[in-house]
Amino acid sequence: MNERRSVAQVEYHDLPPEFHQWKWRILIAFCVFYAFNYLGRFNFSLVQYAVIQDLGITRVDTGWINSWMFWGFAFGDLVFGRIAEKIGYKNTILFAAITTSLFNFIASFGYSITTLAIPWAVVGFVNAATWGPGLGLVAQWWPRRERGQAIGLVGTAAGIALLIVWAVVPWTAAQYGWRTAIRYPPLIIAALGIIFYFIVKDKPSELDLPEYIESDDVSREAETAGSESEHGLKAYFHLMTNLRFFLACHVKGLDNVVRYGVVSWAPLYYAQAGGFNLKEMGLLTFAYPLGYLFGPIFGGIISDRFFKSNRSIVIILAAFLSAAAMMGIAYAPANNIPLAIILLIVGGFCVNMSTVQALGVDLAGRRLAGTAAGVLDAHGYIYGALQAIFFGWLSLAISNGWFWVFTAMAASRLIAILLVWRVRA
Repeated sequence: MNERRSVAQVEYHDLPPEFHQWKWRILIAFCVFYAFNYLGRFNFSLVQYAVIQDLGITRVDTGWINSWMFWGFAFGDLVFGRIAEKIGYKNTILFAAITTSLFNFIASFGYSITTLAIPWAVVGFVNAATWGPGLGLVAQWWPRRERGQAIGLVGTAAGIALLIVWAVVPWTAAQYGWRTAIRYPPLIIAALGIIFYFIVKDKPSELDLPEYIESDDVSREAETAGSESEHGLKAYFHLMTNLRFFLACHVKGLDNVVRYGVVSWAPLYYAQAGGFNLKEMGLLTFAYPLGYLFGPIFGGIISDRFFKSNRSIVIILAAFLSAAAMMGIAYAPANNIPLAIILLIVGGFCVNMSTVQALGVDLAGRRLAGTAAGVLDAHGYIYGALQAIFFGWLSLAISNGWFWVFTAMAASRLIAILLVWRVRA
C-alpha cells in the first residue's frame, strides 16, 4: 500500500547521496520501460493503411477505431493516477504492462470495426495506468527545481518510443501482416513491466530515506493548499477549481491535437498523397519521432536552468514554432521527401518541447502528482480522440482536405498561446 506516513524531510541540497542515486535509478528505469510502451498503443495508427485494404473499410472507420483508444486512455487517465496514489505506483504500472500486452493480442484477431474498436478501447484504458502513476512516481523523487528536466527525460523516452514503434511496426506489417504487428511486439511491454516492478521503490520512505523539502514557491504553496484534499474525490475538486491548472489542462489538450494528430494522420497522408508504400512511409515519418526525441529534454532543461522552472515561457515558444511547422506541412508538396523530413523533425521537436506536463505536476505538488498528471493527460486524450474523428472527416469532406487538416493543427497552437498566457507559472 502507498499510505502517507510521517517521514523526515530535509532541504534538497542536504539529502544523502543514496537519495540521489535512487532518484536517477527510478527515473532511468521508468524511461527504459516507457521507451517500449508505444509498441502497444500507437501501433494501430501505423497499420491503418493495411487494415483499410484488408478489411475494406475507410480511413473514417479507422479514425473512429483509433478514437476509441483515445477515449479509453482518457478515462484511464482520470482514474489510475488517483488509484496509484492509494495502491502504489509500481503496482499500477505492472497491471498496465500486463493488460496492455493481453488486449493487443486480443485486438489482433479483430475482423470488423466493432471487434477492433472494443479491445482497442480497453488497450487505451489499461495503458493509461503507465502515465499518471509514472509521473507521480517521478515527482516523489524530483522537486520542481529539477522536475522540468526529469519529466523532459520521460518525454524523450516517449520520443524514443515513437522511434521504436515507427521502426518496428511498419516493417513487421510489411513482412508478416498487420495482425502480427499488433500481436507480438507488445509482449515486450509485459516483460519490461515485470522487471520494473522489482527494481524500483515508490517513495524514499520505503528505503528509510528522508523526503525533499519543496523550496519552490509554486509547488510548495500547491502542496500546502492540497494537504486537506488528499482523500477520495476531494483531490479532483481541488485541482479542477484551480484556474491555472484548469487552463493548463486545455493547453495540454491543444498540444495533443498536434502531437497525436501528426502521429495518427501523417503516415496515412504521406502514404496516400505522397504515394509511398508501407516501408517508405515508415522511413519518411521516422523524422517526426526523431524531432520528438530531443524536444522534451530541451524544453525541460531550459525551463529549469534559464527560466527558474517557469514553464509558460517555454510552452508559448513551443506553440509558436510548431504552428509554423504545421503550416509548412500544409503548403509543402507531399512527395518532396527532403522538405517533408525537415518539417516533421522541426514539428516533432517544437510541439514536444512544451513543458505542460511538468507544469501540471508543479501546480499540484508531489502528493497529488499522480492525479494531476492523469487529469491533465485525460484532457489531452479527449482532444486526441476528437482530432481522430474530426481530421478523418475533414480530410474527406472538403476539397484539398489534407491542407485544412494541418492548417487546423496550426490554429490549435495559437489558441494554446492565448490560454497559457493566463497561467504564468
